[in-house]
Amino acid sequence: MTLKVITLKSNNKFYPENLKTIQNPPERLYILGNVLKKDELAIAIVGSRRMTSYGKKMAYKFSFELARKGITIVSGLALGIDTIAHKAAIAAHGRTIAVLGSGIDVIYPPQNKKLAEEIIKNGALISEFPLGTKPLGKNFLVRNRIISGLAKAILVVEGGRVSGTISTATWAANQGKEVFAIPGSLDSPMSQATNYLISQGANIATKPEDIIEILK
Repeated sequence: MTLKVITLKSNNKFYPENLKTIQNPPERLYILGNVLKKDELAIAIVGSRRMTSYGKKMAYKFSFELARKGITIVSGLALGIDTIAHKAAIAAHGRTIAVLGSGIDVIYPPQNKKLAEEIIKNGALISEFPLGTKPLGKNFLVRNRIISGLAKAILVVEGGRVSGTISTATWAANQGKEVFAIPGSLDSPMSQATNYLISQGANIATKPEDIIEILK
């Protein structure tokens, strides 16, 4: 599939409005697909690559229902919760945006190449990194600010206490975004992130309507 890469500088009128308000917005974005005006009503859904069956179920439920209500789903194309969030949005005939920690032409993980092609048809792939940039670990922590920056709010499904999931939630809080977390079992390692965020004042999300009420 050959597609034209769109390059947007931060002063371009088509540059995503939500990103203009954050500290240190990307000077340049590389895009495959289309970012529309209605994508301003977006929520980021993130979580662990090592998801539990409960996490998978909740990620799908929230993403599907929110996308069906016209809310764009933003995530990071990683295995686990990210993948489920993107797939559910597409299944709901909604829009979804994936923010990469590599060049827009370097799909990572490679297992998600077909998913990336579907996302392009139903939204966009976005990166601030030049073409050919490899998926280095440091890039993912930096790109997390874009995941939260593109959204009005963030939903954390599962994750460890020290993780990229917490990184994204921290970016969101610092950007003044609403942070939601799904409560989990106290003895599950994958619930450490959500339970911690709730203890720090994050909104508890038990059903999609909890988020819809605040976003709309």
